[in-house]
Amino acid sequence: MADRKVESLHSSIGLLGISAGSLLLAVHFYSAPRASSLIPSTALGVLLLILSSLLAYAGIRRSLRNASLFLSLCLTISVFWCGYGVVFILGGQGVLNDSGDFRNALVPGLVTFTLALLIIAVVGFLCREVILALIASAVSLASAHEVAMHYSTAFGSSAVACNYMVVCLVGGYFGLGRILYFLTKEKIALPGTDLATKKTHKPIQPTGGSVNHFAVTGMILNMLSASVFGCRLLGVTGKLFIGQVPWLWAAGIYQIGICILSYRTMDALMATFFGFTSILKFAGGYCLLYPIWQPEEPSFPTPFLVVFSILFAVLALFLTFKSPVDGLYLLFYVAYCIALACRPKGFFEGGPQGVDVAIFVASTLMALIHLYNGSASTKIPTGKGAVKALLARSSFLKLREGADLHAPYLGYSKYADAEVLGYACSVLASFAMTMTGDPQAPLATVVIPWVVVAGGILKLLGGSVAFARGKTLESSAFILYAVMWIIWGLTRYGGLYGTTRSFHAAVGIIAFMLFNGFIVFCTLFLNIAWFFYALTFLLISVSFLLDAIHALPAGYDIAATIIFGLVSFYCFLSALFNSVFEGSCLPMGRPIVQLSGVGGGTTKCLHLPARKASSVKRIADILKNGGTCGIPTDTVYVLVAACNRPDAVEKAHQSKRQAQDRPMSLWISSLKQLEPAKHLISPLLWDFMEAAWPSPISLVVPRGEWVDFLGMKDSAKYVGTPQSVAIRIPDCSVTTHLIDLVGPIVVTSANPTGEADTTHHNQVYAKLGNKVDAVLCDGPSPENIASTVVDCTKIDSGNIGFFRVGIIPKSQVLQILEQVQKKHTSVPKSGACTTKGREEHLNHSQAVPNGVSTVASAPSPSPEGGRRNHTRL
Repeated sequence: MADRKVESLHSSIGLLGISAGSLLLAVHFYSAPRASSLIPSTALGVLLLILSSLLAYAGIRRSLRNASLFLSLCLTISVFWCGYGVVFILGGQGVLNDSGDFRNALVPGLVTFTLALLIIAVVGFLCREVILALIASAVSLASAHEVAMHYSTAFGSSAVACNYMVVCLVGGYFGLGRILYFLTKEKIALPGTDLATKKTHKPIQPTGGSVNHFAVTGMILNMLSASVFGCRLLGVTGKLFIGQVPWLWAAGIYQIGICILSYRTMDALMATFFGFTSILKFAGGYCLLYPIWQPEEPSFPTPFLVVFSILFAVLALFLTFKSPVDGLYLLFYVAYCIALACRPKGFFEGGPQGVDVAIFVASTLMALIHLYNGSASTKIPTGKGAVKALLARSSFLKLREGADLHAPYLGYSKYADAEVLGYACSVLASFAMTMTGDPQAPLATVVIPWVVVAGGILKLLGGSVAFARGKTLESSAFILYAVMWIIWGLTRYGGLYGTTRSFHAAVGIIAFMLFNGFIVFCTLFLNIAWFFYALTFLLISVSFLLDAIHALPAGYDIAATIIFGLVSFYCFLSALFNSVFEGSCLPMGRPIVQLSGVGGGTTKCLHLPARKASSVKRIADILKNGGTCGIPTDTVYVLVAACNRPDAVEKAHQSKRQAQDRPMSLWISSLKQLEPAKHLISPLLWDFMEAAWPSPISLVVPRGEWVDFLGMKDSAKYVGTPQSVAIRIPDCSVTTHLIDLVGPIVVTSANPTGEADTTHHNQVYAKLGNKVDAVLCDGPSPENIASTVVDCTKIDSGNIGFFRVGIIPKSQVLQILEQVQKKHTSVPKSGACTTKGREEHLNHSQAVPNGVSTVASAPSPSPEGGRRNHTRL
């Protein structure tokens, strides 16, 4: 129900945003025949930009939960209005002055979105998403009418306005209906807007086999950039000029966003492809700006484009193993880069523009395939099964599959690994720098987009993702190199450097070299490939320094960049192999310097998958033999030991460096394990435990003789306090099955005292080292919210307290207690109300980690109400 409300709210925001933009455009086109428009072009453009941001937010937020046409519709209209709004701003500011400029600027985008929205409408009707299909078809028809209006006076602007009014009315009705449905808590629903009757959508699963629903928008963006140059070849537009830059750069910006979102869906190969295409879009827009600084069209560095075509070809080969249709589609970009390399004026010549037409057609088909396969129950064949069956016969190559396909070595990340893109950007930036350039005309050769976008922006993206995946050293190197490429690229090829050399530039480069020297030293403990990667970048830094002091030997910079490019290319291939296939066909190598506890010793601690019953049994055997293990729970990972092994309990306490005021807790799998001591526990408390468990609720109960039945002997002093013990039954099948095999266990958090909680199995060994004997691996923790800790030491008198309110709210705990009290005839009915009135909330002076209970002693409070803080478990 809560999920449906969130879906309703985000859908409403998107539909109302589309309605608001359509109303603005309807007013604009109704007033177009007048001498002055009711809404000035600049104001209209700014409003469309604001609405495009709102639509992007609504589409992305909903896409995280539902795989629907709504995502494609919102993002498509968002990028449409983004480019559209900037064109209006340019027109309002007098940039588009010549006759036909406004038409030449608008038509490439209008043609693209007419076709793209028509595809969304067709698939929407086929999938019975009638409302979204109506909106898409109306906006598509409005764009088509606008194109016709620019070429024939027989088509008036009122037809365009009518289509936008249809969108405004339909979208506004359903948007307001869903908001009303949300605000009234499903009591009022306008006809046709009741979400309870709508079909549910398949959630997006972040696994290696999930569908990348953002790929549809990526294909539409490829259509947009191809349309700008294809329309020029076909004569639809009269020239290439600054008015078409908004479409190209809007496509480039959104393409980087699609790249990031593709990493969120764990589709690393398509994310890399979208990163590559964003570079071409920014380069195309940059080239159309050339009249600002020079009269002649710029030229292109041939080595770079040849290398770019090779990278596209390699990526296409590996993508073919995942999806043959996508791999064949990438071959169009291989041909595109070759065409650009063969023509010195690149985007301005007929050869590349002809390939743009082919890319437009291919992207249209790919958008249709991806959208239909992601929305409909039936699928258009893409050849995935055939390639998988073919590789199944091979003993050499085996595709990587499974839920842990993109699991990082340390920590939990919502993103797939972006190292493939990071290495590829190093290759592109280095080979782009082989073009020395003319100091008198630094902008005559197109180098800045390749160096700044590829070596800078996308490398920053790769560094950010690496950091999110726990790769601190790799992320630091990527970010440092990105900053270096951006600064040096703009300085050397942006006309900022000039013919003179500066001491200040040399000082800055030396500072970079010192940082990189530290990275080179650290890579000695990482692997051989990274060592050479960092070391060869040091050669490039030296070339920058020599150039800054005007002492660069002839050919040194070219040699350094080629060496760095080749090392980066090897890393690129190795990362591709490791992301697609099992094993290490192209290994990154072992650490040059091996230190104890640094990258080594991982084999000393068993890491067993929790999905296998044999793994759980093996962990149980280790615990029975006196070992300590890290296991998953319904909250975060914990360190456990068997209660009947006092030596293991003491070992767990010592391995954690547990503070004396933070004792461990007790977990059981069922109350049957406490049956021998049932006569020592009050009936009300027993029934309350039975009603509250299994759940992330820890009950702090009075300590008594029942603890002796667990067999902890002298080690019992490490569990609880002299007055109380925290106990619970976890709501996790793996954990309870393990306790069934071992018996009651003592539990503490799987991290040194004072550190953050452990939310992934890879973190257990990283934090505790050889002090843990085995780890039961179950991926990222299901919850990062703390458990609720309830003080039950005075439950017989009608009082309970809360040491911490976590994932289970206070009201739910009190409701459980009220139901239990009603079963006991000796407790008055008003007892529940008394409990609520007298319920105590105990504040702690120390923070408690997420998902791990806090044991609190519960002796009878003194008259001053003093209590003693207790433990982190």
